[in-house]
Amino acid sequence: MKLCLVCSSGGHLFQLHLLQQWWEKHERFWVTFKKADSLSLLDEEKVYWSYFPTTRSIKNLIRNSFLALKILFKERPEIIVSTGAAVAVPFFYLGKIMGCKLIFIEVYDRIHMPTLTGKIVYPVADAFILQWPEQKKHFPKGKVLGQIL
Repeated sequence: MKLCLVCSSGGHLFQLHLLQQWWEKHERFWVTFKKADSLSLLDEEKVYWSYFPTTRSIKNLIRNSFLALKILFKERPEIIVSTGAAVAVPFFYLGKIMGCKLIFIEVYDRIHMPTLTGKIVYPVADAFILQWPEQKKHFPKGKVLGQIL
């Protein structure tokens, strides 16, 4: 099984990296921002660097969409997994068109308010993982699996 692990750097990357016992068993590649934490955490991993900032940047949404198209056609992952944020959006929508399975994990620190990325990818996600029962209010089809941290 080939995985695409796509997320922003910082807390999103940290949470996805904590699932190492699961993803290390599979062929994989990462898509994230080139920052100090990602350079350190993903030192031994195959990584594609995405464009940032993504918050309210139409320019970088377009750039990351072309990047997603290029990477997904090259790598052909079976599953795309993300904890957010906006960099995941083009990968999820293009991945859906290409037949990838999509898993989104809503972040730990958004208990009572949904993330914008979560709201955007919820309609296309094959599995929507929640870390708190309270998150089900915003994502009723989500599965509560508990906290990663």
